[in-house]
Amino acid sequence: MTSVVTLVGNPRGGSRTRIAAVAAAEAIGERIGHDGSHEVVDLSALGPQLLAPGPSAGVEVALELVTGADVLVVASPTYKGTYTGLLKAFLDRLPPAALTGVAALPVLVMGDPRHALAVEVHLRPLLVELGAHVPTPGLALLERELPDLGEVLARWTARVAPQVTAALGERTGIRLREGAGT
Repeated sequence: MTSVVTLVGNPRGGSRTRIAAVAAAEAIGERIGHDGSHEVVDLSALGPQLLAPGPSAGVEVALELVTGADVLVVASPTYKGTYTGLLKAFLDRLPPAALTGVAALPVLVMGDPRHALAVEVHLRPLLVELGAHVPTPGLALLERELPDLGEVLARWTARVAPQVTAALGERTGIRLREGAGT
C-alpha cells in the first residue's frame, strides 16, 4: 500500500499552510488511487525539540514517517522569499539520500505572487538534494487562492499525478491501479 505523508513547516499550529497541505495530500492521494490514511507531521509541535541538543523521540518518529513515505507533501509558508527555518532545521536532520525513492511534492503558501518561483528555486532543489523524485511544478499557492483551494488543487494534481504515478511504479516495480493518475 502507498503511504502518503504531509510535512508542515509552519511554526504556528492550525495554520492555513497545514490546511492547504493536508488538502493537497488528500487530492493527490485521491488522484493516484490511494485509499489509505494520510499521516501529518506538523513541525509546529516539534519546534523546541528540533533545536534542543540530543535526540528527541518525537523528532525521531517524525523523521521515520517522512523517510518511509512513498508520497511526501512538503509545505511551508513563504518567509523572506523561501521556506521556513523550522522546515530547514528538520530536513537538515536527514542524512544524504534519505528521500531516495520518495515522490516529494513541494508546496509554498505565499502572500505575494513575486515569490512564486521560490517553490521551484528553493524548496524543490532541497528535496532533490535529499534524493527525492520531485515532479514539477511544485504548488505556489497564493493566500488569495485559498477560498478556491479545491479548484487550484484539481488543476495542480492533474499536472503532477501522472509523474507521481510513474515514480511510484518505478519505486515498487509494479503497475498501479489502471486509470490512476488520469
